[in-house]
Amino acid sequence: MSFPQHRPRRLRATPALRRLTAEYRVSPAELILPAFIREGLSEPAPITSMPGVVQHSTESLKRAAAEAVQRGVGGIMLFGVPSHRDATGSAGLDPDGVLNRAIADVRSETGDDLVIMSDVCLDEFTDHGHCGVLAADGTVDNDATLAVYAEMAVTQASAGAHVLGPSGMMDGQVAVIRQALDQAGHQETAVLAYAAKYASAFYGPFREAVDSQLTGDRRTYQMDAANRREALLEVELDLEEGADMVMVKPAMSYLDILADVAAMSPVPVAAYQISGEYSMIEAAAANGWIDRRRAIEESVLGIKRAGANLILTYWASELAVWLKETA
Repeated sequence: MSFPQHRPRRLRATPALRRLTAEYRVSPAELILPAFIREGLSEPAPITSMPGVVQHSTESLKRAAAEAVQRGVGGIMLFGVPSHRDATGSAGLDPDGVLNRAIADVRSETGDDLVIMSDVCLDEFTDHGHCGVLAADGTVDNDATLAVYAEMAVTQASAGAHVLGPSGMMDGQVAVIRQALDQAGHQETAVLAYAAKYASAFYGPFREAVDSQLTGDRRTYQMDAANRREALLEVELDLEEGADMVMVKPAMSYLDILADVAAMSPVPVAAYQISGEYSMIEAAAANGWIDRRRAIEESVLGIKRAGANLILTYWASELAVWLKETA
């Protein structure tokens, strides 16, 4: 029996050959660590549904940021959990509020050695848990929300954020934020648009992490899981409005969307490996059903292979260590 002269198996024979001929590699600089800070904590509080992830205190957040720098992680995305919530999410606008203080603390700790990103959204700060201000009929008022986002963005930029991440999926949010930043003298602050954000069942653990007050869902403003072409429209709109980077969220269940966006985007593309995706792997590994490290590495590599330039993952700091070991 004869075989073709070229046999791919020759290039799989040893670990060194596999490393040499790998088509895709993940580097620590491409990773972004999502981190939660809760107002009033004196020490970090474990998040039950996300083993290994915590709500940070001020000091533990600064340590996590410094560790990320030491390990070569590219960025950190900050989410605040306030002690006070109201209908308009006013705590998100307070320069001395939990998220804005955290931005300033991390900036003072790491300077420009770590890209500091912050969440521009109201869901953590409202007593109803929606991403915007509600109209009298209980629906999200898009335009009223944009005015709040503009003020929130300027406050976060003033606190020291390098990149702002509007995640509410309001129509026109990127344009309004860009205009507000430029008028306030923050022309160098970049916008990472959550351009294709789907209404996913995999956000559950995140809602524990931010103590979400949401009842119901966000299907009227986040994307429907059945729609693929619509994602490109959402990305195109955000690009027209001035987005410096765009994001697909979630990552693992939407790799086709990620590949589509990567194929057309002229700016860097991020993907968020979200809480439920994290927790599924951790739960399976805890039960001995999968190899934890290999599953983590493979899942993140799959996101990279689909086209992500930047990957938000709760394993960023841990994975960075492994990547340096095998570099």
